[in-house]
This record gives sequence, structure tokens and C-alpha cells, in this order.
Amino acid sequence: MRKTKIFVIAMGFAFVIPVMAAEDTPAAATGSSVLYNLGFASDYVFRGITQTTHAPALQGGLDYAHNNSGLYVGTWASNVKRIKDSGAIASGDTSVELDTYFGIKNTVIGDFGYDLGYVRYNYLGDYTPQLGYNNADTAEVYGAASYKLVSIKYSYSLLDGFFTTPGSKGTNYVDLSANYPFSEIGMTIGAHIGKQTFTGAVADTYSLAGTPPNYTDFKLSASKDFNDYVLSLSYTNTRGASSFWAPNGDPWGKAATSVSLTHSF
Repeated sequence: MRKTKIFVIAMGFAFVIPVMAAEDTPAAATGSSVLYNLGFASDYVFRGITQTTHAPALQGGLDYAHNNSGLYVGTWASNVKRIKDSGAIASGDTSVELDTYFGIKNTVIGDFGYDLGYVRYNYLGDYTPQLGYNNADTAEVYGAASYKLVSIKYSYSLLDGFFTTPGSKGTNYVDLSANYPFSEIGMTIGAHIGKQTFTGAVADTYSLAGTPPNYTDFKLSASKDFNDYVLSLSYTNTRGASSFWAPNGDPWGKAATSVSLTHSF
């Protein structure tokens, strides 16, 4: 991991935050808002797979939302280790994930809502693919529907290399989540189940070998809000594709417990 890159990103947030704070009042008056967050996690787990190979992560993001229309745009960053540790790079380092996204989110009839958008996962650093690996950059479109405490989301990969995996365009993910808030004590209990399905040549190759890469992930979480500081505890696990997600013999989808602290402004 290149600490200098993480330091630059952290300093960038430190510079932007006062500017955003100064603009927050007039933005709110016009029906828009700017929010940002900084946080620390003992393990960065995405769709049941550790992205830091069980190491801590420093994370932060910025979000702009036009409240009247529901349009939003944002960016988010974290240090990562999975791509480097997988052997997907021949030299150099890829230690920073930088996500950018935009979409529209609204409540419609009663408690029904929707969220439609696009997200791009970029991996910064000196990236030199080895034979058999694609560039790690990944793009998805997604659509979600929600009703009260429950939501379902579908994400579809637009590129041929899904997080370094060649021949995987059309790979998709289904996310079913429920969150129950205890507003009187500022606590939220969450439950999630997701299904990652690979398509294309990579799915055919691994299926013929008897080890299809598809898997299901589960998550249980509890979070407590302490005046804009949110402390979270989560438990994650996966089923299936253990060999696909353990290139160095380390099962990145094994059961894991993570603690995080995030401050939102």
C-alpha cells in the first residue's frame, strides 16, 4: 500500500471540507445539499469479499444531491490490497480505490421509492496487467426499488473485465437488504443477502472445471449514531466460489467481523 497516496487523498478531503461547509447554507436554500464523510474500518468488505485482505481501511467521500429532483453525484475513496495481493499486477502498486457515481433517487407513491444510477470503480496506481488479467477498473449500472424498511437492487457490469476478470461483461449482482431503525436510541439493525453471478467466457471456463465463480454473501450489522459519528459492527460470510476468491490460499470470502467509525458532515 502506498501511504503517500492515502495521505494525498486525506489531505484533499481536508482541503475540500471547509469549502463545502461554507457553501452548505446557500445550497440548502436552493433545494440542494453537500455532504461528506470520513471513516475508518478494521476490514473493507465489499459484497462479502475483503478488499484489504483483512487489513484496516481509511475511507472518505463527498456527495451532492439536488433535493427537488432527486439527482445526485458523488465520489468515495478507500485503500485496497486485494488486487495487488491476487497477483493481478506484474509490477508497481494499486493501493487506492476511487469510485465515482451519479443517479436519481426519489420516493413515489406512499413508502415506495426507486434509485437508478451509474458507478465507476477506479483503481489508482502503477497498474501493469499480467497475462490472464484485465485492468481492474469496473463500471456498473444499477436500479433499486424500496418499500419502507426493505430494498432490492440489481447491478449490471458494462465492461469485459469485472475487477480484473476477463470475459465477464454482463456479470451482475442482486442485493436484498432490510434496515430497522430504533430512532429513540439512534441505533439501526441491518440484514443483507446478495448473489454475485458471473456471465461470459469466465463463467463457462470455471463451470467446465467444476468450480463456478458465482457465490452468495450474507451480512448482519448494527450501528449506533453518536452525534454524526456512526459506530458500526458487521458480520459477513459467503457461500460458494471459495477457490475463485482465494488465489493465494487465503479465503477472502470467509466469515469476518468488521468495526467501523464514520463521521458525516
